[in-house]
Amino acid sequence: MAYYVRVLSTSPDCIPLSSLRAVLNDHTLVEAPSNQPNKPDLWSHLVLTHENGEEIAVIERNPVAPGSLGQEELHELEDEVTDCLPPSAAEWLAHYFPRVRCVYAFELLAGLDHNDGWKALTAVKNRIWSFAPAIIQSDNEGFSNEQGYHILWQFRDSVDGMWWMGVLRNGRWTHFEMDLANRKHRQAFFQGEVPDGVKIA
Repeated sequence: MAYYVRVLSTSPDCIPLSSLRAVLNDHTLVEAPSNQPNKPDLWSHLVLTHENGEEIAVIERNPVAPGSLGQEELHELEDEVTDCLPPSAAEWLAHYFPRVRCVYAFELLAGLDHNDGWKALTAVKNRIWSFAPAIIQSDNEGFSNEQGYHILWQFRDSVDGMWWMGVLRNGRWTHFEMDLANRKHRQAFFQGEVPDGVKIA
């Protein structure tokens, strides 16, 4: 089953391909034939690869417009978050989604785990994320806010590890690091509260 990470950008403008290539060292971004050859910085489909051609990720840029794939993708994400926790984050996202003008979808492939594939992917993702105000969505994890802190729980129950989170309190974000496996930490986060004893950003 395909696994995706998405950057939901508030800008309709296309981040220049030259800007993405500038953050890569030993990896390559290959343009699909569907891109416009007479407009080298206007792209819709890229493949991030190792120098040997092994594919790390497919990247699609889907503008959000009536009847578009980007709009369809956004509606699916909206439906997913309705009953997620904490409710304050789900409500914040419901108000954020109408501002999204472009969805950058990364399909992660086998080359990700070889020869700094993750590092190359992160560099490209972060460059797109910093291009304009944007949030990040990861399958089976959830959503970030514009500062990159995790705000909505969509993890599997077996998840563990330390993670930087954010909860909305009195209209402002409070950011902290919590143990995803800690049940008390989870319950506090689900209620939109900062768990006791955690490290505040």
